[in-house]
Amino acid sequence: MNNFFSSLRLTVSSLVICSVIYPAVILGFAMVAAPESRQGSLIRNETGEVIGSRLIAQSFTRPGYFWPRPSAVDYDASATGGSNLSPTNPALTQRAAGGIAKLNLKSGQKVPADLVAASGSGLDPHISLASAKLQADRVAASRGLPLSVVESLIQDNLNGRALVVLGGEPIVNVLTLNIALDQAIADKE
Repeated sequence: MNNFFSSLRLTVSSLVICSVIYPAVILGFAMVAAPESRQGSLIRNETGEVIGSRLIAQSFTRPGYFWPRPSAVDYDASATGGSNLSPTNPALTQRAAGGIAKLNLKSGQKVPADLVAASGSGLDPHISLASAKLQADRVAASRGLPLSVVESLIQDNLNGRALVVLGGEPIVNVLTLNIALDQAIADKE
């Protein structure tokens, strides 16, 4: 009977330490070390309403907005994941061809891979600088803005480099860029 009570005490103390104390300490540390990230890096409008997250892509399809990477999960944060289609799968080729056709490229223009290939999670909120520049003409024409204004907004919203150690290229958060674009239009009016 002594062994039973010893085992029960050990089980209860392990449960309390691992399920209550440790998570509380980690949460407390996160609240101090990264206050914005602990809430999901939410972006709010002027009235305080949540309009998105810096960490999760949203679908933008209108020509006046920058488009994010394609998503294999239709930008559903509750169902993250890649498409698991092999490079030889015809469905992957068709999806890429549809994305390229939608871009209305000029002759000889190269398409950055991130505009036609979904990320591993399907929710990558960033596009490459090359992808943003490729879309700048369309966005400027659709919004009636000078190209120089749109290019300036792209530069203002650069997030540094992805995978710096591996020589990554500068990236742009699509949601924050589109919010800045809307703000530029509102300031113009």
